[in-house]
Amino acid sequence: MEISLKFQISGLYAVTPDEPNTAELLRKVRLALQGGARVIQYRNKRADELLRLEQAEALRVLTREFSVPLIVNDDALLARRVDADGVHLGGEDGSVAAARAVLGGDKIIGVSCYNQLSLAYQAVSAGADYVAFGSFFVSTVKPDAVAATPDLLRQARRELAVPLVAIGGITVQNGAQLVTAGAHALAVISAVFGAADIQDAARQFSDLKF
Repeated sequence: MEISLKFQISGLYAVTPDEPNTAELLRKVRLALQGGARVIQYRNKRADELLRLEQAEALRVLTREFSVPLIVNDDALLARRVDADGVHLGGEDGSVAAARAVLGGDKIIGVSCYNQLSLAYQAVSAGADYVAFGSFFVSTVKPDAVAATPDLLRQARRELAVPLVAIGGITVQNGAQLVTAGAHALAVISAVFGAADIQDAARQFSDLKF
């Protein structure tokens, strides 16, 4: 199905690691952006509120330098506070309607739908701008995540008119098949930020035929 894009969600969707040092986080994210990352999601499950605010504000400045959207994981209030481009909601992060009430109509709202197409239908009906599926492969970040298959992407690509993001244990080698199956973007943490050369790792993902 052809998608009608209010926002461009495609290519490498880089999700930040749990980095406590803000300067080091910015160094890593800059390298990913220089390598071609098209979306940055700020995610830090270990940070307290003050550190999350500091890091989100700093990333807001950096992503504007590269004209790349900044999405905040889980927290619509933080996204509004730093004027991020949007928020990504997991299964326990509240409704699309609640996030929309906080952020307004001009921001991006993405929703994790795991391996359930029914959740994606609901999210899109509620006004989500993109949906994410996974985990497609074993993830070091979420080793117990439910498993999704490329067939899910194929069906979603036929039936949904929003961008599809794939996540979970994705590498350059296994990610290509997900792009072929229908993913508009690949959400990656470890294979980019855990690489010896972050910029080169990001470039390899960016070179995939999205």
